[in-house]
Amino acid sequence: MTAAISRVRKRRKLKSEINVVPYIDVMLVLLIIFMVTAPLLTLSVDVDLPKSNARSVESKKDPIIVSVNTDGAYTLTLESGKPERLDGPTLAAKLKAFVSQNPDAPVFIAAPGASDYQRVMDTMVMLQQAGVKKVGLMSQPGGNAR
Repeated sequence: MTAAISRVRKRRKLKSEINVVPYIDVMLVLLIIFMVTAPLLTLSVDVDLPKSNARSVESKKDPIIVSVNTDGAYTLTLESGKPERLDGPTLAAKLKAFVSQNPDAPVFIAAPGASDYQRVMDTMVMLQQAGVKKVGLMSQPGGNAR
């Protein structure tokens, strides 16, 4: 009886190999899926931000308007006053003083549609450092809705 058991054990020797063929098949299918979907994820859309059909903001106070010109200069208009052309540090100082007295005054940034986006972002950072909590972006009414 021991001879029969030893023959069975010799016939059923365990393999120490891993069958990797199914893993390769799955990996190739995933590679094809990623190769097909990757170009579809990198599409870009042309955006013209300054035109919009957004409803106007209703405010009890006249807004503070900071205009960013194409040459990088700033124009400040305080509550229906006369526009004043200023440089960056002077604008920040004036806004800090005005916002400390009127913390709820609405502040808007106006910039031409073809202006540099970095200048608008730098202006928003400057307003934030001056203590302005909320900043709105102005646009021309009646733009095309896309």
